[in-house]
Amino acid sequence: MGIAATIQQPAEGLMVPGKKSLEPILKTENLWKLYRAGKVDVPALRGVNFAVAPGESVAVMGPSGCGKSSLLYVIGGLAQASKGRVLVDGNDLTAMSDAERTKLRRSKIGFVFQRFNLLPTLTAKGNIAIAQFIHGDGFDPHRFDVVTGLLGLAGRLQHKPSELSGGEQQRVAIARAIINEPKILLADEPTGNLDSKNSEVVLEMLRQLNKDLGQTIVMITHNPEATTYFDRVVHMRDGVIVDGVPAD
Repeated sequence: MGIAATIQQPAEGLMVPGKKSLEPILKTENLWKLYRAGKVDVPALRGVNFAVAPGESVAVMGPSGCGKSSLLYVIGGLAQASKGRVLVDGNDLTAMSDAERTKLRRSKIGFVFQRFNLLPTLTAKGNIAIAQFIHGDGFDPHRFDVVTGLLGLAGRLQHKPSELSGGEQQRVAIARAIINEPKILLADEPTGNLDSKNSEVVLEMLRQLNKDLGQTIVMITHNPEATTYFDRVVHMRDGVIVDGVPAD
């Protein structure tokens, strides 16, 4: 089940009503990210302290340029922090080599992007199954059936991406991202290329994954309507987190 909890910044243990203190599955400590522009360092993140409980769903919201995409890329190991720490399931990303971060991403983090990034020559089933083979554990039919059933893809698995709607393609991308049971699913504006109807379907699917499978999810968005599907909303501005409260 998803865990709705208010988490103050910074967080040590996460107190959930009726449960013992939980160690964060994801935590940042004084996280900075600087980009070089000519001879000047431009800060995208300015000392961010952020924590997510196991099984929690968190929406990070803010305007363009506020640092939310930089935060997602750094906590996902796709970009290196300039200063501070990122802990994923107890592993310090900032102390790892590129190869070690790649290995951790493969085993613990799933990604969903605004662009679906599906292989056009493969069917929906092939696009999902290939992630299991890349992971190294081979095809798991039970996990495949559970994930595709929950995402409403059972009748569309033999179709190629060009034969699927935008919402269906994004659901295939989500299935691919979670097929190997990552500890954390990171979603970067997953409804950005979808109309309102398909956006609602995808957001409801993410909520189901959180509630039914206990999938920890962090999604960045600029859409306030999208945040209502999540346990908690964190607002960013000018490279810092300005608040983090349970969603209404």
